[in-house]
Amino acid sequence: MKTDRFTYEGVPTPCYIIEEDLLRRNLELIRDVSRRAGVEIILAFKAFALWKAFPIVREYIPFSTASSKFEAQLAFEEMGSPAHTYSPAYTEADFPLILRYSSHVTFNSLSQFHRFYPMVRADGNRVSCGLRINPEYSDVETDLYNPCAPGSRMGVTGDLLGDTLPEGIEGLHFHTLCESTSYDLERTLAEVERRFGRFLPHVKWLNMGGGHLMTRKDYDVEHLIALLKGFKERYPNLELIMEPGSAFAWQTGFLLTTVVDIVENHGIKTAIIDASFTCHMPDCLEMPYKPAIRFATDAVEGKPTYRIGGNSCLSGDYMGDWSFDKPLAIGDKLIFEDMIHYTIVKTNMFNGIPHPSLALWSKDNQLVMYRTFGYEDYKNRMD
Repeated sequence: MKTDRFTYEGVPTPCYIIEEDLLRRNLELIRDVSRRAGVEIILAFKAFALWKAFPIVREYIPFSTASSKFEAQLAFEEMGSPAHTYSPAYTEADFPLILRYSSHVTFNSLSQFHRFYPMVRADGNRVSCGLRINPEYSDVETDLYNPCAPGSRMGVTGDLLGDTLPEGIEGLHFHTLCESTSYDLERTLAEVERRFGRFLPHVKWLNMGGGHLMTRKDYDVEHLIALLKGFKERYPNLELIMEPGSAFAWQTGFLLTTVVDIVENHGIKTAIIDASFTCHMPDCLEMPYKPAIRFATDAVEGKPTYRIGGNSCLSGDYMGDWSFDKPLAIGDKLIFEDMIHYTIVKTNMFNGIPHPSLALWSKDNQLVMYRTFGYEDYKNRMD
């Protein structure tokens, strides 16, 4: 589809648009870190699972991580490789599929390991088993995203393990970060060594989870590489694995929307769009964080200023405030920046609001429509 990259005239809204050149930029950096540091970096589907873009991803990164049987199957079928799988809890009904589509399976608890390891042995020990550990340390300040908060269900704390791991555990896995720096990882690794260092010389791999936002402009990539190399020198037996999600899709695209009405109440103007924070940008409300809108700024006195309201009936489906150079009008396009990670994978169809289309802006400057959604998509979820 041909359209103007400035106005996006003719593109149906709402629409998530991923930009191929920006995706490739991130992938090149991630591959470079992997090669220079000598670590395996794999894609976390929980952040980015736009599988029609996987042919691009596979040019740089061959493996992925899954947190469910469906993600594991997607890895096997669309990434063309078995998944590194972790789930807080497996079930007897799901575990055979987990085994079929995985190369690594991490258990969240000792009870889960003992419950399902006989199935792993019966399968010929084809997959490598790991245990998620909880170092009881994280720099994440939002409790909703902190896997190491007191009482967390995520992972086994050091006091629950003896001096040796159960037979069959070949690796350890931790996840403490969220859009974090290499210095946050450095502090986490110090806690991992302090609490679990007795096991590190005796396992085959260490999965450092996600949250490594190495594609952010201010991320210290050289420090990360030096940190990983130093860790490998101390534990040459370990294969190091990292599974970032946001880093792959960071700043690679946007959500294109249209203003459908403008209302005013007690002097507050709200521009209602044909998308929804609740349905299509849920982390904005959950984290919360205020997204950037192209050609807009934070509120500036004297400039046209608006809340932006979603088109659902939820009263809290709005954010604000933004200022613009000129007053908004019905029909204007609003572009919400950086809306490819933790958006498409978390959307819902509350209120029957139409789901945004999915598209790629190709390196050849063509808009490739991946998917549009309609009434049947809404209806069939409840069929």
